[in-house]
Amino acid sequence: MDAIDRRRSIRRFSDKEIPHEVICKIMESGIKAPSAKNRQPWKFMVIQGQAKEDMLRAFRAGIQREKAGNAMLPDSSRHLGGAEYTVQIMEQAPVVIFVLNPLGKGMYSPLNDEGRIYELCNIQSVSAAIENMLLEATDMGIGSLWICDIFFAYEELCAWMDCGDELVAAVAFGYPEESPPPRPRKKLEDVVVWKR
Repeated sequence: MDAIDRRRSIRRFSDKEIPHEVICKIMESGIKAPSAKNRQPWKFMVIQGQAKEDMLRAFRAGIQREKAGNAMLPDSSRHLGGAEYTVQIMEQAPVVIFVLNPLGKGMYSPLNDEGRIYELCNIQSVSAAIENMLLEATDMGIGSLWICDIFFAYEELCAWMDCGDELVAAVAFGYPEESPPPRPRKKLEDVVVWKR
């Protein structure tokens, strides 16, 4: 409960390296998450050093493609400034972990009803793994940022990864250089319906 209360989205990291064993412990917490039918549909790609520079180049190329008018989501151009800010955050984070779904059908695959449910259940499972990782990191004094802006450069990042797995999210990890206050939360009565 303490880690749940203390977890924040961190956007300023120190350049202090995270020890290898700490990164492994964070991912081990991810694989302990519950998953639909125990499929464990997750895989992690740890990006550091020169690989991170290469990944950021791919990310920036995707943002430039979006700006040039060849946008995957044309109505989302108002969010490109946020995506550029995300690149800056990832640049300063010592570790970025791409979270993949090796069972994923892919962003552009048509799905029948059964396939859609299968995909949704796997994404729920991957999300549980990410949350476990965030809480473990918080417990160890590591800051984190769950990143979905990767979809602005989805094609470029998938080509850079060259692994064939479905990219679901990225998480930046590092020792925090900020301590933001809690963000506003909806009240329980605003989000809960009781049926008795």
